[in-house]
Parts: sequence; structure tokens; C-alpha cells
Amino acid sequence: MKTVREVESLREVVAGWKAAGAGVGVVPTMGALHAGHTSLIDAARARADRVIATIFVNPKQFNNPEDLDKYPRDEAGDADLLSAAGADLLFAPPPEAVYPEGFATAVSVADLTADLEGTFRPGHFDGVATVVTKLLLMTGADAAYFGEKDWQQLQIVRRLVRDLNIPVEIVGCPILREADGLAMSSRNLRLSMEERAIAPALHRAMEAAAKAIRSGGQVPAALQSAREAVLAAGFRAIEYLELRDAERLTPLDRPERPARLLAAAWLGGVRLIDNVAVSP
Repeated sequence: MKTVREVESLREVVAGWKAAGAGVGVVPTMGALHAGHTSLIDAARARADRVIATIFVNPKQFNNPEDLDKYPRDEAGDADLLSAAGADLLFAPPPEAVYPEGFATAVSVADLTADLEGTFRPGHFDGVATVVTKLLLMTGADAAYFGEKDWQQLQIVRRLVRDLNIPVEIVGCPILREADGLAMSSRNLRLSMEERAIAPALHRAMEAAAKAIRSGGQVPAALQSAREAVLAAGFRAIEYLELRDAERLTPLDRPERPARLLAAAWLGGVRLIDNVAVSP
């Protein structure tokens, strides 16, 4: 696997691949990789001739500068993982290659960012939308692969690609979970042993709520039971646990169309998110 850091070098490699007729997939990441990320590489390899992985810790999507400073960075270890997974190219640009001096443009997807994560992380999705737009245009990939754990983010990326006519397919890939159901995340490494034992309670409560809703139960009652179960398990706070339209993210009182249960909750000092599909 080759590593490049400048946009010109990236485009030169991709142009050569495309001239040879190769289809190109990209997996954007911020590093701190785990098996969930390598599953995206696997998905890209199954469909593309060449696979690019990107590592860029995007400063524009952090609300708190301290969180940016604390974000785990291990490019060498991540590169070994990506190479073993079969990535052909790693694009790991420095900040100035993405946001050169005088950079003054932002991409904002209005309606999909209004609440949920948008409420608790103001400005976050503008940073995400801006960097994803840049990475898609920089790489010129035919398809981009994103995990479904960040469901709201996935819908935002799909919308911006549609609205801006960017010629790339956005592929959502299933959440990869630990054996006890906890969604894989680099944040899990920050959990204490006691917190790690509690963490799967979020997914269990959401699955129970989804089952109740699918069986015809009242949505408010199912959501309230889930919230109570999460707090009783030891989570200190729930930011949201709601049923939303799967694509438009509008609130639903009943699953009349494809829907998702979406949740964010604090366990100690770690914020965990998860989502579960609910079909009508």
C-alpha cells in the first residue's frame, strides 16, 4: 500500500487507475481504526478494482479544541491495518493540504442537521459535510463507503452528494458489533472495565423498543421503557432516544415507513451513539 499526502499525487495515481479502466472506491476515516473500519475496506474491495483509504482528523468537526487534541492518532498502526485489509492507497494529508491559507468555504446541509446530533454538537455536521465534499472531489472515487453507526451523518452525505451532483455512489455498510452487541467505536477504548460491562445495555434497550414497536406497541411507551432501562443500567444521561424516518430523519409516532431508532447517551465520560432499524 502506497501513502500519499498531497492532492496532486493522489489525483495522479487515481488518473492512472481510471485510464486503465479500474473502478475506484474510497473509505474516509479519521484514523484510530478498528474492525468496523476494515469491514468498510472489505465492502469496497468486493465492488471496486482499487480502494483508497483516507486518514484526516478534521478540525472543523470538533466543537471543543481539547477533544481535537485528545483524539487518538496512530498512523503507523492504522496503515498496517489498512494494508492488511487490502487497501491500495492511503491518503493522509496534513491540515494545510485540506484547508490552505485563506480557506473560506463551508458546505451545510440544512434540514438534516437541525436536531439529534446537531442539537448537541452545533457546527459539527458543517465540518463533516465540508471535509467529505472535499475528499470525494479530491479522490474522484466512483463509490464511497460509510458505516451505518453514524446514521445521521450517512443521510447528510447522501443528501449533499445528490444536491451538489457529485458523481459518486454512497454505500452504507452495516454496523459491526462486539459479541455482546456494543457497536464498535474508537470511543470504546476510553471505557473503564466496569463501564465496558454496562455499555451493551444501550443496544439491548433499543432492540427491545424496536421489537415492541414492530409488534404494534405504542412508540412513546416503548421509548420511555428504553430510556428507563438505559439509565437503570448505569448510564448517567441520555441526550436523545427517538424514532425517526430513516431517510428524512423527521420524528415518527408510528413506523409507517422505514424508520430508525437513534440514540446518544453518556456512560461516565464517554458519549456513545447507536441506531436500530425499525421496518413498518
